[in-house]
Amino acid sequence: MTSTRYAAHAASVLDQIEQSGLTKRERGITGPQQAEITADGAEVLNFCANNYLGLADDPRLIEAAKNALDAWGYGLASVRFICGTQEQHLELERRVSSFLGTEATILFSSCFDANGGVFEALFGEEDAIISDELNHASLIDGIRLCKARRLRYRNRDMADLEAQLHAASDARFRVIVTDGVFSMDGYIAPLAEICDLAEKHDALVFVDDSHAVGFIGAHGRGTPELCGVEGRVDIYTGTFGKALGGASGGYVSSRREIVDVLRQKARPYLFSNTLAPSIVAGTLRAIDLLEGSDELRERLTANAALFRRLMTEAGFDLQPGEHPIVPVMFGDAARTARIADEMGRRGIYVTAFSFPVVPREKARIRVQLSAAHTEEQIRRCVDAFTASRDAVAAGGELA
Repeated sequence: MTSTRYAAHAASVLDQIEQSGLTKRERGITGPQQAEITADGAEVLNFCANNYLGLADDPRLIEAAKNALDAWGYGLASVRFICGTQEQHLELERRVSSFLGTEATILFSSCFDANGGVFEALFGEEDAIISDELNHASLIDGIRLCKARRLRYRNRDMADLEAQLHAASDARFRVIVTDGVFSMDGYIAPLAEICDLAEKHDALVFVDDSHAVGFIGAHGRGTPELCGVEGRVDIYTGTFGKALGGASGGYVSSRREIVDVLRQKARPYLFSNTLAPSIVAGTLRAIDLLEGSDELRERLTANAALFRRLMTEAGFDLQPGEHPIVPVMFGDAARTARIADEMGRRGIYVTAFSFPVVPREKARIRVQLSAAHTEEQIRRCVDAFTASRDAVAAGGELA
């Protein structure tokens, strides 16, 4: 049978992945996502979640979600243009627009879907998409679905970006596409320089701000606010699945005409159910909290600064920056994996990254701080790094 042959092929593919050391293993956790979790039966401190503001188990969001189940039901059972939409979905779109300072917003079931739907709907073969080489996979896939010419520029390299703008000078529209924050490094895109080049060359600017919205910038409005370019970015995408509650859902926020075209043409919007009512309600509550207080953002900033300081004092090589993504660099992939395993034995949940996820000899453990972490937990993490490094250097596994 063909299925039997394909199963054998699939087994071979899996074996190749395993032999390459790239198998992704999922750990089952008991209970909600939070700073301290039970994973595979062991209590560990979680330092690799995108739960930046610690809202994934916040009782205020949970209460809002429970109330929405009673008021709005479990789901909409179809897509919005067929079965209608709920007022709270419209309210969330209004609130995101107000928060970001844009004219209009459209919701998607994820930011992956938002990025997968926006390019094909807006741009054609007469246009050119100029993308940072380290952009997220969802941007890469979305761009591939579009018939526009595709060009890449070296990560955050403005001279190369300008060269690509010149190379695409005959295009009807040119679009510079960048992550606001590059998730493997915690680096922030140079949006002021990007916007300057866009205005010089009459190009559009597109920013996926998933690793920034809610906690970067004076009011949490993301990298455009931090870089002082609000009003100069043409298209925003982002997620509710990280800082804004950690559940699911994404959006595109832009000029009203652009959003209206997406409502008519974006396939993930037209052919996927919209967000569940409980998630909409929880996200609205998250925005209330962000607009009402700076406490969580300030705590997150302090936690990231403390971790960076303690790790530097302990002699670790960190990627520079201020973002709560803190890559701890070890270089050798095998050594990095052993240190991550040692960390797990010491009750710290982290993940090692190596080639091809990151460049060769740039293996690292990516630590992600949360406002939910306490100072004591951060110090335990640093102590575990030190003990694990020493254990691996000694060639054994110290208790």
